[in-house]
Amino acid sequence: MIDSSAFQGKKAAYFTLGCKLNFSETSTFARMLADMGVTEVRKGEKADLCLINTCSVTEVADHKCRQAIHRMIRNHPGAFVVVTGCYAQLAPERICSIEGVDLVLGSNEKASLVQHLSDAWSGMPKTADLNRFHTVKTKEITSFAHSCSRGNRTRFFLKVQDGCDYFCTYCTIPYARGFSRSPSIESLVALAQKAAEEGGREIVITGVNIGDFGKQTGESFLDLVRQLDRVEGIDRFRISSLEPDLIDDALIDYCASSRAFMPHFHIPLQSGSDEVLRLMHRRYDTALFAHKIERIKTLMPDAFIGVDVMVGTRGETPECFEQTYRFLSDLDVTQLHVFPYSERRGTAALKIPYVVDEPTKKQRSQRLLCLSDEKTKAFYERHIGQTAEVLFEKSAPARPMHGFTPNYIRVELPADMARAEFDNQILTVRMTGFNRDKSALLAQLIG
Repeated sequence: MIDSSAFQGKKAAYFTLGCKLNFSETSTFARMLADMGVTEVRKGEKADLCLINTCSVTEVADHKCRQAIHRMIRNHPGAFVVVTGCYAQLAPERICSIEGVDLVLGSNEKASLVQHLSDAWSGMPKTADLNRFHTVKTKEITSFAHSCSRGNRTRFFLKVQDGCDYFCTYCTIPYARGFSRSPSIESLVALAQKAAEEGGREIVITGVNIGDFGKQTGESFLDLVRQLDRVEGIDRFRISSLEPDLIDDALIDYCASSRAFMPHFHIPLQSGSDEVLRLMHRRYDTALFAHKIERIKTLMPDAFIGVDVMVGTRGETPECFEQTYRFLSDLDVTQLHVFPYSERRGTAALKIPYVVDEPTKKQRSQRLLCLSDEKTKAFYERHIGQTAEVLFEKSAPARPMHGFTPNYIRVELPADMARAEFDNQILTVRMTGFNRDKSALLAQLIG
C-alpha cells in the first residue's frame, strides 16, 4: 500500500552515471516521483531525497559511483539517500557501509522504488531497523521496468530490453542486470505513441543487448522496428547499440528504406583481432563485422557508424593490437568509442595470463582516439556545403543552438540566429564549415 501523502512537498536530487539506459531509467524515476508530488531541486536548494543511479562497467566507474554518493550526502545533509543501478546490485554491502546511505535497491527491486520510499516515509520503523539493501541473485532478476522518458533532453529514450545472456569474459553486466528479458511490442508501441502525444519528435531505442529482443514473447527486434516505424508523430528513431551477430541483413535492408529509422548505427567491436575476440568469448569474428559495415555503407553511404573498442585486455599482445589498429583504419566507420580494459573481480578474463600494463593501455588508447578524430573529421568534411534536416535542441539565452542531422552530424546555429521557437523543431540548413572548436558544423538556415 503506497501512502501518497508521504511524498507531498518533498524535493529530490538525482544523479546518474553510465549509459543511456541508466539516464532513461532515472528520468522515469523522476517522473514517477513527480506524479506523487515530489519536485526536483533547483540549484542551491537542499533535497529531502537523493537518488543515485550507478554504473559498474569498470573499476573507474565504481570509484566514480562512490564519489558521487559521498558528494550527494555532503551537499544534501539529512536527505534520504537511495542508491540503485549496476553497482548497487554488485556491491550492496559496500554501499551500505557508507555513512548516510539509507537504502540500496538492486536490479530487480528498483522497479518498486515508490513502494520502498512509501514504507520508509509513512510511519514504518526507522531506516536503521530496516533491511537497508534489497537485492537478489542474478538468476532471480526477472522484473522489467518500462521506461520512456526524455528528462531535460529533446530526444526520448525508450527502453526495450534489459539484461544479457552473453557473459563475455571481461564483463560483469549480466551479473548486474540479470538475464535478457523484454516486454511485448504492443506495450512499447503504446509508450512511443504516448511520447508522440507529449511532443516527442525523436526516440532512441535503448537496452543492454537490444538485438536479443523478444526471446520470451516469440517476437524479434526486426518486428519491433517495423511496428515502431508506423507510430505517427515520431519523425526519427535511433538504435543505440546492436551486437554485430544480431544485426540481421534484413534489419539493415529495412532501415535503409524505412520512414523514420535514421542512418545511424552503434556497433560494439571490442577488438579487431580474431584471437582476442575468441578470448573475450565474443560471438563473431572480424569477417562478419566487416560484412555488416559493408552492407550498411552499400545501402546507406552517408550512415554514421560508431564503434566500441576495448584496449589492453588480457591477451592483447602487441601483434593483436596492431591487427586491431589496421582493421579499424581500413574500416569505413565514423567514430571510435575507446575504453581501456579494467580488471573485474569474478570474471573469466582474470584466468588469461598475458597482462597489458597501464602505460601501454594509455598509449594504445591514444592511438585509437587519434584515428577516431581523423575519421570523424573526414566524415564531417564530406558534408560541408550540403543541406540537411536538423532537429534542434533548446539552448541557453544568447548561446548557439545545436541539433543533429539524420546521420548524426552535430550542427551549430549561431546565437544571433537562434530562436526559442526552434526548440524541438526540424529545420532545413546548409552546413557551411566547422565551428570554432570543430565539435560541430555551422548551420545556415534555408527558407
